[in-house]
Amino acid sequence: MSVLAYIGITAATFCLMEVVAWSTHKYVMHGALWFFHRDHHNHEPGFFEKNDAFFLIFAIPSAYFFYAGALAGDFRFWIGLGIALYGCSYLIVHDIFIHQRIKWLRRTDNAYLRAIRKAHLVHHKHLDPEDGECFGMLWPPLKFYREAKTQLAAKERTRSTAPGQRS
Repeated sequence: MSVLAYIGITAATFCLMEVVAWSTHKYVMHGALWFFHRDHHNHEPGFFEKNDAFFLIFAIPSAYFFYAGALAGDFRFWIGLGIALYGCSYLIVHDIFIHQRIKWLRRTDNAYLRAIRKAHLVHHKHLDPEDGECFGMLWPPLKFYREAKTQLAAKERTRSTAPGQRS
């Protein structure tokens, strides 16, 4: 296989993981395994949550594909890489950027990142498994992206018309 094929497999797996994560979040975390996910919505004290167990659930297939692909020297390695890269993005976007479990990436003037944060905040307004919305992580509804762009444009207009500023 060519390098482009490996990159394509990794990228396709990464994108597919958003669909897998959305489905798992909606139907499993807000369904049969709500017991593990509840503390994430109810903000129980402590750095770690029962919800962190889902990290292992997603890490197992990644490790399997890495291992099997490395042994066989085939495409499965690149599937494992796509899953692992999605897991890394989850850690950065969800745990660090959105929930501030590590105080980093606190402010942004990026409309996409603001849309992600807003969609997640809307998701967390529901403290029970029912009536949830916005189950994805990287593909927020377009309405939140448009709202963020409008807010940033208004902020920029205010900044450019502030006293003492040049037009």
